[in-house]
Amino acid sequence: METNKVVFEVERERDAQPQIPVNLTPEMEAASRSIRYNFPPSFLRHKTVGAKLVFAVGPQPVPNFRMIERHYFRNQLIKSFDFSFGFCIPNSTNSWEAIYDMPKLTPEWETAIIQNPFETRSDSFYFVNNQLVMHTKAEYAYCGPETA
Repeated sequence: METNKVVFEVERERDAQPQIPVNLTPEMEAASRSIRYNFPPSFLRHKTVGAKLVFAVGPQPVPNFRMIERHYFRNQLIKSFDFSFGFCIPNSTNSWEAIYDMPKLTPEWETAIIQNPFETRSDSFYFVNNQLVMHTKAEYAYCGPETA
């Protein structure tokens, strides 16, 4: 947040309806809930990072919407976040912004993370009324090109 620089952005057209495939194999379903990011090494040195999430709600209300996100390097927890969105009304488009405090890494950890792409991972768990409704995974590399 110190620089106000956008380092990654994904957006779907607001009016586009998601294509919901049928008869997915377990492998295809796992792949559809996974993403890979490649950030520049300097990303690890930011003190804070901002994130914006825009999501749509279908015809049913979504009470007590919550997301728990855990970040790991080589299966060791680096940082955990817990966000409560509260109530989301049916047929609404919602936006949510958060500022993450980045974990302070030792020089050795920073070097190891940079030299081992995609060994940094996260799990995001989405709950409605304390019931798990979705689990997504991400893998991170920090060896991408530096942006101006």
